[in-house]
Amino acid sequence: FKNNTAKLWFLQDKEKKKKESIFDLSKYIDKTIRVKFQGGREASGVLKGFDPLLNLVLDGTIEYMRDPDDQLKLTEDTRQLGLVVCRGTSVVLICPQDGMEAIPNPFIQQHDG
Repeated sequence: FKNNTAKLWFLQDKEKKKKESIFDLSKYIDKTIRVKFQGGREASGVLKGFDPLLNLVLDGTIEYMRDPDDQLKLTEDTRQLGLVVCRGTSVVLICPQDGMEAIPNPFIQQHDG
């Protein structure tokens, strides 16, 4: 750089372009979370770390196995994975394990009797 002003402008512009996460996952550190991935896999584990790209580090991770006949259905079978790094680009959903409950789909019209 020929002058300090151009260098300062370049550094400020570079700072603006850094990816910021819209999620604040820090409140879930050391808590069990459930993660759904592209392709239908699901796992739960204790969140140990994350970055702005949603790469996750989970400990004590359990994968929920899918039905071989219907890949969209989960079975009761699980697989112990232990310590894993989840690639952020494949994460579709993150939710706390505690307090999670199934609710009826609000977009499907309910038929009365």
